[in-house]
Amino acid sequence: MVQLYNLHPFGSQQVVPCKLEPERFCGGGRDALFVAAGCKVEAFAVTGQELCQPRCAFSTLGRVLCLAYSEAGDYLAAIEEKNKATFLRAYVNWRSKRTENCRVCIRMVGHNVEAPFSDTYKDQMSIIEMPLSEAPLCISCCPVKGDLLVGCTNKLVLFSLKYQIINEEFSILDFERSLIIHIDNIIPVEISFCVGYVALMSDLEVLILKLESDPKNGESVNHQPHKTDNPMKQTEDVSHETLQLESDDFVICQKPMELLGEKSSQSGVSVTLESTGLADEKTKYYHVQHLLYKRFAPDISFCVFSDDIKLHSLQLLPIYQTGSLTSGRKKLSQEKELLSLFCFFSLPHVGYLYMVVKSVELMSVYQYPEKSQQAVLTPQFLHVIASNNLQCFTVRCSAAAAREEDPYVDTTLKACPPVSMDVCALRIQLFIGLKSICHFKNHLILLTKADPEAIPERRESPKRLLSRKGTSGKLKTPPVAEAGWNLYIVDTISPVQLYKEMVDYSNTYKTAKTQSCIHLLSEAHLLVRAALMDANQLEPGEKAELLEAFKESCGHLGDCYSRLDTQHSHLALPYYKMSGLSMAEVLTRADWVLEDGSQKYERGLIFYINHSLYENLDEELSEELAAKVVQMFHVAEPKQLPHILCSPSMKNINPLTAMSYLSKLDTSGFSSILVTLTKAAMALKMGDLDMHRNEMKSHPEMKLVCGFILEPRLLIQQRKGQIVPTELAACLKDTQPGLLVASVLGLQKNNKIGIEEADSFFKVLCGKDEDTIPQLLVDLWEAQLIAGLPDVVLQELFFKLTSQYIWRLSKRQPPDTIPLRTSEDLINACSHYGLIYPWVNVLISSDSLADKSYTEDLSKLQSLICGPSFDIASIIPFLEPLLEDNIAGLSVHVLCQTRLKEYEQCIDTLLERCPEAIIPYANHELKEENRTLWWKKLLPELCHRIKCGGEKGQLYLSSLKETLSVVAVELELRDFLNVLPEDGTAAFFLPYLLYCSRKKSLT
Repeated sequence: MVQLYNLHPFGSQQVVPCKLEPERFCGGGRDALFVAAGCKVEAFAVTGQELCQPRCAFSTLGRVLCLAYSEAGDYLAAIEEKNKATFLRAYVNWRSKRTENCRVCIRMVGHNVEAPFSDTYKDQMSIIEMPLSEAPLCISCCPVKGDLLVGCTNKLVLFSLKYQIINEEFSILDFERSLIIHIDNIIPVEISFCVGYVALMSDLEVLILKLESDPKNGESVNHQPHKTDNPMKQTEDVSHETLQLESDDFVICQKPMELLGEKSSQSGVSVTLESTGLADEKTKYYHVQHLLYKRFAPDISFCVFSDDIKLHSLQLLPIYQTGSLTSGRKKLSQEKELLSLFCFFSLPHVGYLYMVVKSVELMSVYQYPEKSQQAVLTPQFLHVIASNNLQCFTVRCSAAAAREEDPYVDTTLKACPPVSMDVCALRIQLFIGLKSICHFKNHLILLTKADPEAIPERRESPKRLLSRKGTSGKLKTPPVAEAGWNLYIVDTISPVQLYKEMVDYSNTYKTAKTQSCIHLLSEAHLLVRAALMDANQLEPGEKAELLEAFKESCGHLGDCYSRLDTQHSHLALPYYKMSGLSMAEVLTRADWVLEDGSQKYERGLIFYINHSLYENLDEELSEELAAKVVQMFHVAEPKQLPHILCSPSMKNINPLTAMSYLSKLDTSGFSSILVTLTKAAMALKMGDLDMHRNEMKSHPEMKLVCGFILEPRLLIQQRKGQIVPTELAACLKDTQPGLLVASVLGLQKNNKIGIEEADSFFKVLCGKDEDTIPQLLVDLWEAQLIAGLPDVVLQELFFKLTSQYIWRLSKRQPPDTIPLRTSEDLINACSHYGLIYPWVNVLISSDSLADKSYTEDLSKLQSLICGPSFDIASIIPFLEPLLEDNIAGLSVHVLCQTRLKEYEQCIDTLLERCPEAIIPYANHELKEENRTLWWKKLLPELCHRIKCGGEKGQLYLSSLKETLSVVAVELELRDFLNVLPEDGTAAFFLPYLLYCSRKKSLT
């Protein structure tokens, strides 16, 4: 369906001052217009309104049958006819031709120009002759690379654009015949070429191919063409043989057909490549990918055939991103990255627009109100001419290209009107006697002629139109020039101006609340988007104006989707985001009251507000707007009300207002833990501590934790990227710290808060700087160890805890709050905390002057070191602040050395500092492979220290007796004698010797 609006896309109009009736014309670049009449081409400069000025004129070899201009290389290609022979020529450096009588240089394609002639070529126009073995029928220039594709009977010839470098300061444009594409069973009437994509059209068939430049499995181009095997080939040949049997009594028609993608290779059209040039390997084409084959059936409902069955206006339209490619000498060209490609072709009453990049897809079908003669496609519009009017249709190219550029464009962050949206006719402008049209930049070139009879082109007998082989490829000469013609330049108005008109027009639909308002505003949005995609053609001021219009259009679309109760009402969210409007501005624009005075809140607005309040926007609504939002959700979505009230944007809500709506939820039977916690938070805002306590007591602690998991913003909010604890969290810190830690742990388990965020939360909550760790955070770390969170790195958590324990012990710094768990609790609840070794308790008990204020930290540190998971080597560098001059530090150092199996050093340390702990240490540690240390290390050390005497002699003596008892059991008598000191008293060692000698007989 095509919707019709009466807008004004066409602006100023001027007449091209050409002297003879144009037979062919084309435009391109920023200002070039070429008009061919007879054996002459006139070039005009089109620089703005009322400024179409003659630039130069030059003679051609014969009458021009076809013209094509290439912005890349700035050359004009022409097919010319003289004495019933056709020629292909390219006009290069035409801008240097000042007068018609200036000298012109003519050379053959590939002709090498020597350096002495460089000055001649630099200052005069050159004509490049391109000989062909068959007559050229049609031509097309690649808009990106400037390569020239020529259509002949059953083949296409590609001339690659290149530069001959004469010297460091001068190079001339040239061509190289690099490829021949042999295409059987179809004779091209029109072709279009763009960066390897080829579209060709006969009277009733369209074929789109892609030339691939990467060889598959070492496949190379055939230098002698041969037919590829084709499953449809045999049947096609039979059908063509049948067509040759046509007589005056029978007409055989082929069925209409559409084949997409690889299936199009089954069309019966054989395609082979023949490499003829020495092009760079990067630009060579090795094989063909079939994209589309479409065949139409002629209308045989009437006895007399007419030209109504012929296709026209084949065109490939690229949309690309541009980046500069410069050489060491100077900028030679613009390297353009293809973003999307579209193909258009048309029958007299219907046009077809396909997207052909990545996948082949029919985007739009255009039904014309009158028989069309020609059409041109632009990124913004499709312009179609009938005999007496110029029609302007919208296109969906920018919508498709936006999705190619960003496949995730249709999300809650951004959106784009759909490609499937109905096209519309913006304008049908009266023009008498329209014959031909072309387009460049924002200019439409129109040829009009008062005589309504059409110029005969490609007219053939009706029966021969039904067969590929029967179609003639020759272009007939237009009739003799007659009076009453004009060549006009019609400028399309600026996108912003047309956008504003479309917005004004849409206001007529606003009160009716129909889809027409959305449709027209979507058209306006796509118009601006298409203009922004061609940003390299814009001035900075124009781009800024377009960006502003783009944001405004997003705001209008957001308004539409927020007010209309449609299945796409959720699109209000991305469009409002793209508009840059604040939430307060959106709420101000909203229509709250209906015509009958009642209030209704549509899904689109609810969806937008709900998501915006969830996203922690750095925007605080006023008390009035916050109250309005609460009222809105109370009516539309009461279940969301507790969540809405927890948003940072609702900070200014009057707590009495909020409490009244929350109370209504309770009375209506909607009661939950979330409502309870929200009421408790509002009670704190009001300063009603009794109500707060009553609410918090109404549910057990585990249910309260579940409530905080459902809505983390009751505890933690983010403003301007910073963690901000709520008033409720500050209250729980003082009254229920265990609940607070359990809730934050629950949030981490459910991925509602990250590890670093939780650390920052407790530091901010407790008013500590980055270097100071509050006890509540230590409590959280201990809880994380107990819970075994999967995303927590165990050794990193060990490091945090041990660092904090060591820091407090070294500074004699007690916790700022009472720890939630004792070391005994941790040992019983967490496998990572191990039982403290018995000898450690003996060591600690020897210090009667120990400070009881940090014994819990010491016990937790010792328990971690005794645990099975702790990496001892990682803690050694951090033990330096913990000195060994006190028993606490000594116990930690000896524990670490023991875990590192440095037993001999530990024995020396204990004998020196705490002899009473040596036997418990030896009994616990010197086992199995370490048992030899009893007699190799401990026994000699004890004997030596007893000889030296001192105040600890009695302790050493009792330890020696314990040691001898163990050694006597472990060793044989001879070995036992060998380890005893030679200068010892026999009476002292005799009992142990007797036990050792009787041990064997007792056994």
